[in-house]
Amino acid sequence: MMENKGTKYKFKDRMKIAVKRDWQLYIMLLLPLLLVFIFNYAAYPGLRMVFMDYKPAKGYDGSEWVGFETFQKIFKDVDFRRSLRNSIVFNLLDLLVSFPVPIVLALILNEIRFPRFKKVTQTILYLPHFLSWVIIGSVAYAIFRPNSGVVNIVLQNMGLIDQGIPFLTEKWHWAVSYLLINVWQGMGWGTIIYLAAITSVDGELYEAAMIDGAGRWKRMWHITLPGIKGTIVTLLIMNLGRVMGSNFERLDVFGNTQVREFQYQLAIYIYEKGLGGGRFSMSTAVGLFQSLVGLMLVLLADKTAKKLGEDGLI
Repeated sequence: MMENKGTKYKFKDRMKIAVKRDWQLYIMLLLPLLLVFIFNYAAYPGLRMVFMDYKPAKGYDGSEWVGFETFQKIFKDVDFRRSLRNSIVFNLLDLLVSFPVPIVLALILNEIRFPRFKKVTQTILYLPHFLSWVIIGSVAYAIFRPNSGVVNIVLQNMGLIDQGIPFLTEKWHWAVSYLLINVWQGMGWGTIIYLAAITSVDGELYEAAMIDGAGRWKRMWHITLPGIKGTIVTLLIMNLGRVMGSNFERLDVFGNTQVREFQYQLAIYIYEKGLGGGRFSMSTAVGLFQSLVGLMLVLLADKTAKKLGEDGLI
């Protein structure tokens, strides 16, 4: 008991010293913490509308309680099943295509020995992450337009194709373009994280490997990759939690009637059937369903990672 009291008092003393020393930093943290609380937690009481036939004019007190009827309607809806299938398929393809690219880029950039070229390359790779999907979509349509797009004009002038390729106006071409544009947009941001992880790898390991005659590829394979394995596992777990999600802005920018079959995903379903149709209970129920499934996937992936000997996320 004496040890526990001593530890408690020591902890209080350390906290007082820390607050007194860094009080400006703690004050600066209050605003972001407040925003996180407001936008992430303060809305939780509103989730009860999934069990209501919620009418904004009547409010929570006046709306009728319907139990799980909203969920039953959703799961019986053909459009919901179609949007759910599309979301899962495209998010899994996104994960399969997009996840390895930042790792490969980080390994390549780490081996570049010209600092100025490395900095310029990193800047070029990072910039797309800060562009909105509206800008990216406008540029993509200008570049990939079947008749007047830059890519099709170049390919036709080179004699490689006879007519323009419908990159964004035919569903199968759209699917490939949709996935690759996402790779281009996000690969730079992921590379930052892996480059930061690589800096923590002990440099003496590389020196020892070079003395033993290990080449560049062997050093990457046997030292760099194992050194950032924990980061890779953590980001993979976090990405698995987004398998049920979908980005409305991205889908809306690249959407058109010709690709509706693939473009119709959960974000579009929530907007059109829920928010657009005034059925707020339905849109909230679908959002809650996405979050719960995503949480289960994260917990399952974390448990699997721990069984394989990794630290996991939680």
